[in-house]
Amino acid sequence: MKLVECVPNFSEGRDRSKIEAITREIQGVEGVKLLDVDPGETTNRTVVTFVGPPEAAAEAAFRAIRRAADVIDMRQHKGAHSRIGATDVCPFVPLSGTTMEDCVRLAHDLGRRVGQELSIPVYAYEEAARVPERRNLAVIRAGEYEGLAAKLKDPTWAPDFGPAEFHPRAGATIIGAREFLIAYNINLNTRDRKLANEIAFSLRETGRVKKDARGNTVLDERGQPQRVPGLFPCVKAVGWYIDDYGQAQISINFTNYKVSPPHLVFDEAVRLASKLGLRVTGSELVGLIPKEALIMAGRHYLEKQGRSPGVPEEELIRTAVLSLGLNDVAPFDPKKKIIEYQLGGDESSLLKMDLRRFTDELSMESPAPGGGSVSALCGALSASLSSMVAHLTVGKKGYESAQREVKRLAVDAQALKDSLLDDVDRDTRAFNRVMDAFRLPKKTEAQSSERDRAVEEAFLEATLVPLGVLEKSIDLLKLAKKIARIGNKNSLSDAGVAGLTALAAAEGAYYNVRINLPSLKNEDARSRIGRKAKALKNRAVKLGADLRRVMDKGLRRS
Repeated sequence: MKLVECVPNFSEGRDRSKIEAITREIQGVEGVKLLDVDPGETTNRTVVTFVGPPEAAAEAAFRAIRRAADVIDMRQHKGAHSRIGATDVCPFVPLSGTTMEDCVRLAHDLGRRVGQELSIPVYAYEEAARVPERRNLAVIRAGEYEGLAAKLKDPTWAPDFGPAEFHPRAGATIIGAREFLIAYNINLNTRDRKLANEIAFSLRETGRVKKDARGNTVLDERGQPQRVPGLFPCVKAVGWYIDDYGQAQISINFTNYKVSPPHLVFDEAVRLASKLGLRVTGSELVGLIPKEALIMAGRHYLEKQGRSPGVPEEELIRTAVLSLGLNDVAPFDPKKKIIEYQLGGDESSLLKMDLRRFTDELSMESPAPGGGSVSALCGALSASLSSMVAHLTVGKKGYESAQREVKRLAVDAQALKDSLLDDVDRDTRAFNRVMDAFRLPKKTEAQSSERDRAVEEAFLEATLVPLGVLEKSIDLLKLAKKIARIGNKNSLSDAGVAGLTALAAAEGAYYNVRINLPSLKNEDARSRIGRKAKALKNRAVKLGADLRRVMDKGLRRS
């Protein structure tokens, strides 16, 4: 499914009835899921996050903007956050199956509609900017709502969409397309906004205005203030005081967390705060965060502790939350704050069963789950055992030279484990898709042709899933062989079982590929997949034999 994220910011954070009136409009659009509503009383602003198919998301955004213009009167608005309108900003963010180009198109279409139907001036920003100088949100927002009437009289500030006329009640709206933005605050043990700003200037990409020894601004040859660049690209930051918490914060927007991850900025803020005699008490996430950002943070802090970063996802996130102090001013619930968890999962997933339920289901007459899912599960168990042996080697005397390698192996094992667990469900879904295709009607020639196409596609998927498990089994066997050689010798038998379950996964997956191959009508695909599967199976058998020799040699010494 194609999905985009939309994160409109509304200039109302105190009146719950108005906020609910706006969010009801979003929830009323079929296919759209409201993920988060984050109001701030001091900022008098609410950040809303929802996802949906592109056209549905654009419809939900329009309805929310229209409702915000009805319930919010900007003439009465006061708050700590800069703003230009009732719906201050409305960005689209590409998620699964969508591109930045898709989001730019949505932004332009929505901007045109808002301008035409609601008579609200609209500016396009970031990737959707039609004027290069307007890529930066802060540039468009300069002067805020109070300066908007004068700005609209300047021809250079004619809106991208809608009339160049001041809308007293709704102000203007900024619509765009961007990468995932993380809104994040670092908390300080001070009320002094200036001290928070001092740290913010050092962190943010734009840095600070350069001063001479007398404190005067240094100008360049064009008479413009020179700037001292900050430490982190793709970071915007400012210091402010939040009365709700009774403390100052460094308010940060990460426009690309892969370039400048939050955990690195947090660590530097801790260092800079200490130099000023301050202490960072924790941090706060506004809205949602991609799971990857917290996974990166968890691994970072485990490495700093001298521990292996190759632990399960849940432990990585727990480590990140504790290390960043994300519970400092409000409880942090990963299920509510991590975007992937908000999207939810398949309630019928085999992974939601306990061992008893899974084996009971497996033992019944229904053909799925079957051997394909069990092969994937064997692979996941193999990866888990290899990870365990790696962890039992970390920090152990006599294994100093292997530390870096076993930590890397543990990370690789966790990734394989998670992927193979997904394959447990993928295999069953693929089989069910084959059954669904056979049930399609075939009374007419068109129906028969469509059924044949659906059956062929379903069988191809049912063949490719176990082929993927077979490919991963090669990595599992290499992993088990490596950890058997360099890992903790007291856990050698565990490494051996990791190898045996990996070999079982490989051969089981190979059987599942072979049983589906004759059903493929495409001879080229059938031949290509068959050759590849056989080569992989032969390689797995050889790796299994290599591992047995390693095991025999190691066990003779013990």
